[in-house]
Amino acid sequence: MKAMILAAGFGTRLKPLTKKCPKALMPVANRPLLERNIKYLRSVGVQEIVINAHHLPEQILAYVGDGGGFGFPIQVRVEPEILGTGGGIRNVSDFWDDAPFIVMNGDILTDIDLEAAYKAHLESGALATLVLHAREPFNQVLVGPQGNIRDIAGTNLPGRVAFTGIHIIDPALVRYIPTNRFHSIVDSYRMLIASGETIHGYLSRGHRWHDIGTISSYLAANRDSLGGDPFLFGNNCAVHEEVRLSDWAVIGEWCRVHEAAHVERSVLWDHVIVHEGAHVIDSVVTSFTEVREDLIGGVV
Repeated sequence: MKAMILAAGFGTRLKPLTKKCPKALMPVANRPLLERNIKYLRSVGVQEIVINAHHLPEQILAYVGDGGGFGFPIQVRVEPEILGTGGGIRNVSDFWDDAPFIVMNGDILTDIDLEAAYKAHLESGALATLVLHAREPFNQVLVGPQGNIRDIAGTNLPGRVAFTGIHIIDPALVRYIPTNRFHSIVDSYRMLIASGETIHGYLSRGHRWHDIGTISSYLAANRDSLGGDPFLFGNNCAVHEEVRLSDWAVIGEWCRVHEAAHVERSVLWDHVIVHEGAHVIDSVVTSFTEVREDLIGGVV
């Protein structure tokens, strides 16, 4: 089984975080999101992955290499001009074989049962299966009684469900995607539905899912990834015994949090220094940053 992680986007809504780091490499509970998604795909039987990149591609190339660090082949295809979801899939058409493949957005974090979704796709005979769930305010997909998608709107509407950002695609669908230009795969789905082709929907329930597209959703994903312990400390970090930690916090590697500082509902990337008496609340502090004054609801 092969898969693609879409990681070429600019991460505009996450600025200024994405000025330093591509969205796919942003740490979630001290592990890059891309690492989490690679391991997630590997756990459901994926044996080879391709990743598209455009924004800060050298960081993704350096991190992934040839996949040897993950124990199976991974390719990174850099797009000199960003191609969109559909254009990115078409651009790696030489990567696909004859089997249906998985495509997932690089900015989501989930534990959806992909094995069950893949099985449902094989049984449906559809050109593609979109993994769906009920999630305001993203409910744009209308599904018929047989599980086939009837319409994909541009806004949230009653009686609809949301696309999770994961699809399972038959290689035959690729020929319906234009070559060498920006294109959204959703436009291909709309065209195929209008022409009578079957695009299936697999409805998932009871799973964890975060769309890491905004600062607030990024903080929520970190909080949700902590498990039973509300505070996570990276290797070689030093937190003074008189630091006050409240609610939850993620502190990266080689961080220094000094006496009388206060960290609450915040994420500190690697090599951050929080100076004596500073308060960091509801904030994200990027690597190699020093916080000398109170930071509340901020990003630095």
